[in-house]
Amino acid sequence: MNKKMKAAIMYTPGKLVIEEKELPKLKDDYVLIKLDYVGICGSDSHLFEHGFIGENHVTEPMILGHEPGGVVESVGKDVKTLKPGDRVAVEPGVPCWKCDFCKQGKYNLCKNVFFYASLPVTEGCFAEYIAHPANLCYKLPDNVSTLEGALMEPLAVGYHAANQSGAKPGARAVILGAGCIGLVTMLSLKCRGIQDITVVDLMPNRLEKARELGAAHVINAGTCDPVEEVLRLTQGGADYVFETAGNAATIYQTAKMTRRGGTITLVGYTSSGEAVMNVNWIIDNEITIKTVFRYRNIYPSIIKAVSQGLIPLKKIASDIFEFEDIQKGMEYAIHNKDTVTKAVIRIHPDA
Repeated sequence: MNKKMKAAIMYTPGKLVIEEKELPKLKDDYVLIKLDYVGICGSDSHLFEHGFIGENHVTEPMILGHEPGGVVESVGKDVKTLKPGDRVAVEPGVPCWKCDFCKQGKYNLCKNVFFYASLPVTEGCFAEYIAHPANLCYKLPDNVSTLEGALMEPLAVGYHAANQSGAKPGARAVILGAGCIGLVTMLSLKCRGIQDITVVDLMPNRLEKARELGAAHVINAGTCDPVEEVLRLTQGGADYVFETAGNAATIYQTAKMTRRGGTITLVGYTSSGEAVMNVNWIIDNEITIKTVFRYRNIYPSIIKAVSQGLIPLKKIASDIFEFEDIQKGMEYAIHNKDTVTKAVIRIHPDA
């Protein structure tokens, strides 16, 4: 096969250039994947627009993207679990498998993880091919598409959030933020048997999408006091509150929205890394705070749930752009947050 591939390279923030580069080398326990779809994450958009996230700045050419789905092209000599032609979802973080966290199964906390397009890693998935460890590539059932394979990555975050919270059927839940992560958190909670879910956001189109996907209630925080409305709808507070917007104001609101003895799960990052919470209220009401960093041991469960029709994942993809239009796709995702649930790049036109 051709030893060259096309990749979208960011030399300076705000501009992607599609160029040819060498195919990645195939290690013995790796597979070469021809990518069909790669989702645009909020971190991709932020790096593209601003050139930094937190204290990490882009200082060299970078390939963005870490939400891939595709087809196995070839396999290393030690790979027995996959073969060419298998369609796969790719878990994009490669931990060291040696540290204490990895040995405990908490490999998402590995300090030596290689995670695509996550600085200082500048290698990403907006390219025609990637080489990846076979044990982090998951074969998709016949009724699950490679588009859904790409969407497994954000779904894994929402599913991990639901797991972290310990939410149980019959509970009342509130989700602050109706972006992609808020919506996949809602879908994950519904998969766990939780139906009384209230979603809060400022954008009417996002709230309409939440309602379409099964939210019991939606609240436009721009037209009312969201805390008062949550207390009214939940009859005194939710058992579980999820903050997915990464907004200092909504983080502060979480404690007042939570029932005594309830749980707050923090998912979203703030731009500054700082936020204020009413600690006295949290202490007086014995509110538990959980946090979410990526995910672990999730992909087999979510692939099964999507295959069984328990999570309508494909509905998350609102906009699909061809690889040659990736510049347009990135700009559209940034400037149309009210209508874009998840923008996806179709890498190969025959996908």
